[in-house]
Amino acid sequence: MQPLTCSGSFTRLVRMRGRLFRIFILFVALIAFPFRSPAPLIYRQGEGFTYEWPGDEKGKWRRESAREQLQVAQEAFDKKNYRLALKAAKRTVKLRKLSDYAPQAQYLIGRCYEAQHKDEKAFKAYQEVLEKFPKFPNYQDVQQRQFDIAVRFLNGQFYRLFSYVPLYRSWEKTAGLFEKVVKNGPYSPIGPQAQMDIGAAREKQKEYPKAVKAYERAADRYADQRQVAADATFKAGLAYQKEARTAEYDQSVSGKAIATFTDFIALFEDDPRVPDARRRINSLRAEEARGSFRIAQYYEKGSRWESARIYYNAAYAIDANSALGIQARQRIEALKSRTPAPPAK
Repeated sequence: MQPLTCSGSFTRLVRMRGRLFRIFILFVALIAFPFRSPAPLIYRQGEGFTYEWPGDEKGKWRRESAREQLQVAQEAFDKKNYRLALKAAKRTVKLRKLSDYAPQAQYLIGRCYEAQHKDEKAFKAYQEVLEKFPKFPNYQDVQQRQFDIAVRFLNGQFYRLFSYVPLYRSWEKTAGLFEKVVKNGPYSPIGPQAQMDIGAAREKQKEYPKAVKAYERAADRYADQRQVAADATFKAGLAYQKEARTAEYDQSVSGKAIATFTDFIALFEDDPRVPDARRRINSLRAEEARGSFRIAQYYEKGSRWESARIYYNAAYAIDANSALGIQARQRIEALKSRTPAPPAK
C-alpha cells in the first residue's frame, strides 16, 4: 500500500470541505427562505398521501382505469407538464402493476425524471422497466437512455442531494451504472462501449487494476469486434503503465504493461497506434532499468553485495548500451571482489 502523500491528504481535505460547504449552504437556504407549500397533502385509502398542486383541479386528473390514467399521463407529458405526467404514470402502475399499460407508464416515469434532470431516479425507473417488462417494445431505447445518463456522469455531471442539489462526483457509482448497462445487454449495440466506459470510470477513480480488468473483459468478450478488441487491449496497456508509475519498486506491473503492448503490436499490427505502443515499451523498459538500478543501489548501501549484483545485472540486461546500462556494468565489475564467483559450468 502506498503511503498517503501530503498533497493527496490536502486534495481530499479540500474536496470534503467543498461537500460540507454545499450542505451548509442548502441548510442555510432552507432556514433563511422558508416557503409555504401551495400543494395540499391529500390522503386516499389504498393510495396513501399525494400532493394536489394548483391546476390539478382537485384530483380531476385521476381515472379509474389504467388505460385512461395512462392517457392522462401521456397527454401531460406531451404538454411538458412533467409533474402531472409523473403523478398520473405512477398511479397507472399502482392501479394495475401487471396490466398492458404498466410498462409504458413505468417508461414515462423515467422520461419525466430525466426531463426534470433527476438522472439517478430516471436510471432507476428505467431499470425497473428492463427488469419487470423485458418484452417492452422500446427496450433498446431504454438501454440507450440509461447509457446516456451514465455517460453524463462519466463526463463530470454531479450527483445530487435529495435529487435537487448538485453535490459530488462519484466514479464508483458511475462504474456501477455502466455495469448495469452491460448486464442488461452485454451484446446490445451499446454493450461494448459501456464495458469500455467501466474501465474509463475506474481510471478516473485511479483504480488501475480494476480498469485493466474491465478492459481485458472487453477484449475477451468482444474479440470478434476487431476495433473494440484493439481499443481495449491498448487501453489495458495504458492502465498498467499508469499503475506502474504509482508502484515504485513493483517491477511486475511494468512487465505486465510491456506484455500487453507487445500483444497489441502482434495482434493489431496495422493499427496506427503501433508506433506509440513501441515507444511506450521502450519507455517502460528504461523505467524498469532505473527501478532495478535503484534497488541495486539500496542493497549495495546495505552491504548486501550479492543482491546488489543481481539487480545491477537486471538493469544491464534491459539496455546494455544506454548510459544506465554502462553504469550498471561498472558497478558489477566493482562488486566482483565482494561477491563470490559463480560456480563453473
